Amino acid sequence: MADKPMQSKLSPSAIRRPLLRWFDREARDLPWRRTHDPYAIWVSEIMLQQTRVQAAVPYYERFMRRFPTVQKLAAARIDSVLKLWEGLGYYCRARNLHRAAEEIVTRFGGQLPETRLELLSLPGIGAYTAGAISSIAFGQREPLVDGNVTRVLCRVFCVRRNPKEAAVQKKLWSLAEELLPATRPGDFNQALMELGSEICLPKNPRCEVCPLRKVCLARLHGEQARLPVRWRKKPIPCHTVVVGVIERDGRVLIDKRPSGGLLGGLWEFPGGKVRPGESLEEALHREVLEEIGIGIRVGELIATVDHAYSHFRIRLHAFRCTYASGTPHCLGCDAIKWVRPDSLGRYAFPAANKKIIRALLDEK
Repeated sequence: MADKPMQSKLSPSAIRRPLLRWFDREARDLPWRRTHDPYAIWVSEIMLQQTRVQAAVPYYERFMRRFPTVQKLAAARIDSVLKLWEGLGYYCRARNLHRAAEEIVTRFGGQLPETRLELLSLPGIGAYTAGAISSIAFGQREPLVDGNVTRVLCRVFCVRRNPKEAAVQKKLWSLAEELLPATRPGDFNQALMELGSEICLPKNPRCEVCPLRKVCLARLHGEQARLPVRWRKKPIPCHTVVVGVIERDGRVLIDKRPSGGLLGGLWEFPGGKVRPGESLEEALHREVLEEIGIGIRVGELIATVDHAYSHFRIRLHAFRCTYASGTPHCLGCDAIKWVRPDSLGRYAFPAANKKIIRALLDEK
């Protein structure tokens, strides 16, 4: 099908009115919708980046009980924040949340800033999150575009081009801003996201109950199942990883990942990727030496764990090891500890390491 110009001739009121009426009736009862506290709304929006609502709710409730104010969060140790975030994934969100809390206390007197530009100056807040906070928490007429909103707009306006294109993104943001009402902009933005989450689904959209079914151009042309245009995804690489559960005097060695990288600030068992041509045992000896500077004796296999991240997969092999020589020191990590196996639960680990811990404790 040949590309056609994107259409924006629909009357904004023809979209606003039915969508807000629907939202007033059907909005889910979510804990962050029961408050007007900008801090609580900000926390929820950070958690909802890359996470489904149902998964975020229990984390949000625990987080707010532990850190009910931005001052409490700013004063917390990053290890405590990461431990509470454990299992939610995308840990850079937690690190940015903590850093932003510190900046809010020092730069803004403990009050979340209201303007889009000031919000964008904080770690972890991009265009979408700034629009969400400023509209929902402060009632400002600021647009937002996320995956759900992209799908709704592409269908309602019959956008037949790849939404990843810069020009299309610019147009979608323009449409989102054009549609915003002068009053209730936060509710309207939430309604757009809710529609994409609950009705305008990626597959099998529920057009028969959609409040915009009478004005949706994709539905009018019978193209709702084909839009948004899908882009070809690259194959997901798979890496072989090996780690050692290094034992000495009834304790095991764990180290903390560098704060600036993937899974930064989390604890793990030392190890890393297997290079081409290496055996698992050879890779483990090399990685432990490079990471913490000690020699080990590699023993039996404890567990093999398959785990998927957003852009790659790993097959992780965990071996029981014993300390052989050298003094542990931080070469490729930020900290080292010898801990008793039954105290491993006090530390924040990546999900793949948590499976190794369960296998280790099951042996006791």
